[in-house]
Amino acid sequence: MNFESKHILATKAFVKKELKDAEGGHDWFHIERVYKNALLIAKTENTDLEIVSLASLLHDIADSKFHNGDEKIGPQKAKEFLETLALNEKSINHIVKIIENVSFKGGNTEVTFRSKELEIVQDADRLDAIGAIGIARTFNYGGYKNRKIYDPEIQPKLNMNKEEYKKSLNPTINHFYEKLLLLKDRMNTETGKKLAEKRHKFMEDFLDQFYAEWNGEI
Repeated sequence: MNFESKHILATKAFVKKELKDAEGGHDWFHIERVYKNALLIAKTENTDLEIVSLASLLHDIADSKFHNGDEKIGPQKAKEFLETLALNEKSINHIVKIIENVSFKGGNTEVTFRSKELEIVQDADRLDAIGAIGIARTFNYGGYKNRKIYDPEIQPKLNMNKEEYKKSLNPTINHFYEKLLLLKDRMNTETGKKLAEKRHKFMEDFLDQFYAEWNGEI
């Protein structure tokens, strides 16, 4: 099967149009990176590449962060679009389930759906949340929300539930401890785990440099 097929091309065009004015960390280029990550991971997995491709392209079609926390808009918008492609109902439902379950949500949400395709898309998305690009995205979103870069008096809040995580207004540096540094050990696939190692180390080195500069040590 050609995975730049008419379904993939149509989905790319749809997502580019929908996210034309999106925040820089959740725009088309984020989607494109996740799509490429997913295809890379899928090379070493026994999986349905069409499901992986379409789910990765549609996973952030309407991120709840930009829709008053509503987690139903994204899956519904994806479902309506997929129906225009005349996909079978089983495939549509699988992709929608991936979109519903792919995000971090504080990391303490009960898992109710599993599939190899979800594992791949989730790893691909998490890879884009760490490393150099993850750092850039984190500070871009912090600026977008007008959050402090760092406040030594505000400690990271670990083990938040989904609602606490969604409502958090903590400084951007805290997000490293509340999410980003946790992702390496939550990767699903062997390829995802290997790719996460280098990106995780880059974040640790960044934080060491950040604190040294903050404290006037270097």
